[in-house]
Amino acid sequence: MLTAESAHNFLRSRRTVRRFTTEALPEEALTRILETAVHAPNAHNRQSWRFVRLASSAARAALADAMGAEFQANLLKEGLPPQDAEAQVARSRARILEAPETLLLCLDTAELDTYKDPARSEGEVLMAMQSAALAGGQMLLAAHAEGFGGVWVCAPLFAQPAVRSALDLPATWLAQGLILLGRPAAVPAPRPRKPLNEILLVR
Repeated sequence: MLTAESAHNFLRSRRTVRRFTTEALPEEALTRILETAVHAPNAHNRQSWRFVRLASSAARAALADAMGAEFQANLLKEGLPPQDAEAQVARSRARILEAPETLLLCLDTAELDTYKDPARSEGEVLMAMQSAALAGGQMLLAAHAEGFGGVWVCAPLFAQPAVRSALDLPATWLAQGLILLGRPAAVPAPRPRKPLNEILLVR
C-alpha cells in the first residue's frame, strides 16, 4: 500500500543518471512512462507538450551533429581552446547516440492563445514552457518507477533552428530539452539540497 511516507521516499530517491547500460527499455514500459507524463498539470489543459522519439540512429546522429556544431561555435566564441571544445561536443554527442532511449520534449505554440498585448502572448509561451517542464519531470519520475534512470539535457534550447531543421519538425514546435533514459550503469549518490530556511520566504 502506498503511504505518504513511502511516496515521499520514492520521490526523493530519484537521481539524475548520465551513464546507462545497453539494456533497451521494453516498449510497454516506455508507453507507460509517456502515458504517465501526459497526466502532468498544464496550463488551460491545452496539453501543448509534444514528444519526439529518436528511434533511429540516423535521427540521433542528425540531431547530435546539428546541436554539436552550434555548441562548438558557442564554446569557441567564449574563448574555450579548440581541443577542449571538441572534447565537450564529443561527450555530448556520445551521450545522445549511446542512451537506450532518447526523447525530445517540445511545446506546440499552435495550441496557445495570442493577444494584442505582447506581454500576455509571452506569458502564454512561458506557461506552455512550464507545462512542458512538468511533463518532463513526470516522465523522469515515471521512468524511475519502472526502474530506469534519466537525465534532462537542455542543449536544444540553445539551438532551436538547428534542431527543427535536423528533425524536420513543424514550424510551431519549440524544442525544450532532451530526455535520455535507460538502466543506470550506476546510481549516483544523493547530492545535498539547500535547507528550507534558505529558499523559503514566509510573509
